[in-house]
Amino acid sequence: MKISVVIPVYNEVETIKEIVSRVQAVESEKEIIIVDDYSTDGTREHLREINQGDENVAVLYHDHNQGKGAALRTGFQAVTGDVVIIQDADLEYDPREYPLLLAPIVDGRAEVVYGSRFLGGPHRVLFFWHYVGNKFVTLLSNMFTNLNLTDMETCYKVFKREVLDEITVKSNRFGFEPEFTAKIAKRGYRIYETPISYSGRTYEEGKKIGWKDGVKAVFAIFWFRFFD
Repeated sequence: MKISVVIPVYNEVETIKEIVSRVQAVESEKEIIIVDDYSTDGTREHLREINQGDENVAVLYHDHNQGKGAALRTGFQAVTGDVVIIQDADLEYDPREYPLLLAPIVDGRAEVVYGSRFLGGPHRVLFFWHYVGNKFVTLLSNMFTNLNLTDMETCYKVFKREVLDEITVKSNRFGFEPEFTAKIAKRGYRIYETPISYSGRTYEEGKKIGWKDGVKAVFAIFWFRFFD
């Protein structure tokens, strides 16, 4: 089974080489598709070096900043593997946990797997209100999708490539998470969750998501449930 790891990147000059190295260390046939969303901090120069050194790495470049959802949409168009894994570039999520995430799909139990930060895996202790916000938007999403997810906003969404044949991603920014969840729920895919570790970072360390993104996520939950 070949996996396609899609990595959206924006201003991650300090971590991009390390995350690619960690993904490469996973023992599996793989391709790595990196989409640079018009970084301005030197990330692009690092990506050109990576692209020249690794044959299974493809780097795609946006000519202006559009957001995580737009970067994923670009990456999804290039995947050729059997299973797609979304990987952030900021080292908060550990690629060594790919086998755990892939197991329900390999065993034929699921088409989609979410890695949950709230099912008991080790995690860095950080922001209380971020935790509350995550719980709130997950609860609201569950109410409208009739799912019982514990972590709708997780980066780690793993799914069979065929799912992309049924779903068109429209969100350009962090609305991707509720949009994807709403659409897989509507189509009745078998979804599993598995515990993952989480090494969150502070805003000083480069964290980007904020309360405004939470408000937009609430809007996206309503929009993709009733109007899309």
